[in-house]
Amino acid sequence: MAEQERPARAALGGPRLLLRRLREVMAEPIHAQARLDKIVITIAANMVAEVCSLYVLRSDRRLELFATEGLNREAVHLTTMLAGEGLVGLIAETAEPLALSDAQSHPSFSYKPETGEEIYHSFLGVPVLRGGNTLGVLVVQNKARRSYSEEEIEATQTTAMLLAELVASGELQSIVRPGNEIAIKGPMSVQGQPVADGIGLGHVVLHEPRIVITQLIAEDLGREEKRLNDSIEALRANIDRLIEIGADAGAGEHRDVLEAVRMLVNDRGWSRRLIEAIRSGLTAEAAVERVQNDTRAKLQRSTDPYLRERLHDLDDLANRLLHQLTGQGFVVAQDSLPDNAIIVARTMGPAALLEYDRKKLRGLVLEDGGPSSHVAIIARALGIPAVGEVPNVTDLVERGDSIILDGSSGIIQIRPQADVESAYGEKARLRARRQEQYRKLRDVPSITRDGVAIDLHMNAGLLIDLPHVQETGALSIGLFRTELQFMIVPQFPRMSTQLSFYKSVMDEMGDRPVTFRTLDIGGDKILPYMATFEEENPALGWRAIRIGLDRPALLRTQVRAMLRASAGRHLRIMFPMIAQVSEFDDAKAIVERELAHQERHGYPPPKDLKLGIMVEVPSVLWQLDEFLSRVDFISVGSNDLVQYMFAADRDNPRVSTRFDPLSPAILRALKLITDKAHPHAVPVTLCGEIGGQPLEAMALIGLGYRGLSMAGSSLGRVKAMVLSLNVAEVTEFIAQALHKSDGRSSIRQELIGFAEAKGIQL
Repeated sequence: MAEQERPARAALGGPRLLLRRLREVMAEPIHAQARLDKIVITIAANMVAEVCSLYVLRSDRRLELFATEGLNREAVHLTTMLAGEGLVGLIAETAEPLALSDAQSHPSFSYKPETGEEIYHSFLGVPVLRGGNTLGVLVVQNKARRSYSEEEIEATQTTAMLLAELVASGELQSIVRPGNEIAIKGPMSVQGQPVADGIGLGHVVLHEPRIVITQLIAEDLGREEKRLNDSIEALRANIDRLIEIGADAGAGEHRDVLEAVRMLVNDRGWSRRLIEAIRSGLTAEAAVERVQNDTRAKLQRSTDPYLRERLHDLDDLANRLLHQLTGQGFVVAQDSLPDNAIIVARTMGPAALLEYDRKKLRGLVLEDGGPSSHVAIIARALGIPAVGEVPNVTDLVERGDSIILDGSSGIIQIRPQADVESAYGEKARLRARRQEQYRKLRDVPSITRDGVAIDLHMNAGLLIDLPHVQETGALSIGLFRTELQFMIVPQFPRMSTQLSFYKSVMDEMGDRPVTFRTLDIGGDKILPYMATFEEENPALGWRAIRIGLDRPALLRTQVRAMLRASAGRHLRIMFPMIAQVSEFDDAKAIVERELAHQERHGYPPPKDLKLGIMVEVPSVLWQLDEFLSRVDFISVGSNDLVQYMFAADRDNPRVSTRFDPLSPAILRALKLITDKAHPHAVPVTLCGEIGGQPLEAMALIGLGYRGLSMAGSSLGRVKAMVLSLNVAEVTEFIAQALHKSDGRSSIRQELIGFAEAKGIQL
């Protein structure tokens, strides 16, 4: 029995001994090339291989030979190949190991005469991976035809992980020839989706900081296995607790994500792979990184949409386990935020963005999150340039990397060259000058060329937004999102806290009116202290006024605070997500009871009280006459109205941009609202995001809208458009365009052509 076990013990000792020797080489104070040369010599000797070579991926997508033992050393830094070319290129492209007993018979074999490799037959190559991205390829070769064992492949993969950290450290930059930057450190341009306009120049701050693993090689395998098992058990218990109490996770994950994580953390195959990685000589943290690297590399290249969807769940699981192992926080420490921070995140809820110091933010980059998501709305409200739907961006950057984002085009420049940075800096200065021109329009009345007044209001949700009303010259706050204040505090605000807050808002606004929207929570807007539950479709679920009417104490408390705060002043209250007349009647009854309660207890009433609804549920379109005979005003919430009319989730990148709000269907619905409201003499305002886009705002004015509410950063450019517009002309053009029934999905291009022909400033 002892004789049978000896080979296994020897094989296990091999990779551990190799890792120890490599660690010693890593610690030596020598030049980068000398270090690489010693590394390949050490690997070749340990694996009894006649050749060991390291190829590193450059930013031009070519693999360059950086070091070799056994091949012609004069080929170092001269031999290159494209990803996909030859066996090395194949490994880089597929991110899969390749073991061959006769390499030259493989259809992808590519002969490089300067290397002298024609005499070597057996071949083992593994990708050098980090974050699922290929940084290079590690190869060992032998003259004799032989089959490499699973243990040898495993040992080579583990060694490649160590080399990945060396490549990522930037040390190899010192031996790179000019113009041949290493991919992970070279400049990169990535296309995303525009979310919030503006240019952001700064340095990367990862929203969920990546754990930097400094200790890769285990000293005590038993201790590392115990640490891993203890952390997995703690993670399981934590996930179970979060699901049991229905609480939202600290970084904003919803219950369905937690359920997916729980399923994965209980997967025996996953745990087994982690233990195997530790037994190859890695620490628990390095084992997690190693397993997730391999998994991410495979799933990123999968064509199965279901498997690709699971990638985020697996990333989340690995990230949670690493934080559990290290005891580090799950979000970036606010006191370490630089003055020019560009936040980079996989996904983010609106509350998480509000936690950052606004004065230090220069931009936001998201892997997920389109222009209609609530975090996008908050970014625009804060005037923060943002780009969403940027594939794999959290693994393309490192903390502190220089980065530029263009919120108008959706382009991200990672580690830009000096000339690119200079060009964007000039673009930012030009934009600043344009904004200065807009500021000069602050006190100019918003009247079109043919004398039609267009009321421009501002959307807000926090006290820090209020100075922008004065700065932009907005007539009022057309939409005050009261839920934002609820989302940034650790517990439900008492009535006295709400009273103080609303009073501060009204004091700051002076004579300018404020339209308060009652609590609009649910969907992707979760209160951290409020129990949540799983819904098949949260956008169509228990949210907004539905919660307020089912939990009337919430609505009564908020209404009572608003009434007391507005003593002797004008007060406008708007109810969201109204779908039928009875809901407005019930909400109005609550307000009237609270008003009577105020009077009975000697609290002075508002000077004037107006009640209205948001038109965002399509059913309202067929009840407009009934609503218009009851309400004092209406405000169109175009974000949700468009979402519901097209049955297209605005937070789903696959469908969020599939339909255009300038489609005839939407424009006809929007025109129906103004046509119905006019004979009832009920004021109509649109407070959705399209009101802040000059082209869309022009169309809305042509449909009869005379009040638009938008982010403060949009007011200047919309006013510039208004001042250059002739309402009669655009009204006639829109009417003719909508009269046609040619099946067009959008009239955007026609509107752009009209604006250009008429000299309208967009």
